[in-house]
Amino acid sequence: MFYSVFDPTMIIVIPGLLAAIYAQLKVQSTFARFSAVNAARGLTGAEAARDILHRQGLDHVQVEMIEGRLSDNYDPRDKVLHLSPEVYRGTSLASLGVAAHETGHAIQHAAGYLPLNIRHSLVPIASVSSTAAFPLFLIGLLLTNPVLMKTGIYLFSAVLLFQIVTLPVEFNASRRALVLLEGNGYITNREEVDGVRSVLSAAALTYVAAALVSLLNLLRLLLISGLLGRRDD
Repeated sequence: MFYSVFDPTMIIVIPGLLAAIYAQLKVQSTFARFSAVNAARGLTGAEAARDILHRQGLDHVQVEMIEGRLSDNYDPRDKVLHLSPEVYRGTSLASLGVAAHETGHAIQHAAGYLPLNIRHSLVPIASVSSTAAFPLFLIGLLLTNPVLMKTGIYLFSAVLLFQIVTLPVEFNASRRALVLLEGNGYITNREEVDGVRSVLSAAALTYVAAALVSLLNLLRLLLISGLLGRRDD
């Protein structure tokens, strides 16, 4: 049986897609809101990141500016913390929160944080799987080839596993960020703490939504393939 792009099982994914849209709108609006609120100490994101790294004995980790909006990341291969221009130069609560979050990943890496190590080991598999899973499944569906369909499902399961492992990594980095910012006096009152927490919580929501979309897509593939609910004689 041929399934079009708009087959009936698409309804399963709709809640996840709505959650993903909401998460993106939430993170953008929250970042914009707290980008307009400057922290009392007036440190830029780059200054805060470098100071945190220094206090943690991680002076070898470089802090560099990278183009793009909300493109911030930590590269464990080169030990470089990349900050977007708004975060790198900004003195807002949003800038401090994002900079400290990425610094949290550098600290995780240095400490050998197990979920981060697992996540790094899954990167090559997840990269290949995210590209090949759907094409293999669709080819198997068109050719009525169960082996190809199952292969596509296995590959997509690897993508979901990567996203699930990502959740504790991101949550832990955000917790570290709040502790570091508050404990070292980068944010000095309850309003600033709450503002940074709002930024980090909104960012975390995007990872939860992405995992939900993948989970629902996997359920959809299982239904289309007939594997879900099938009883082998």
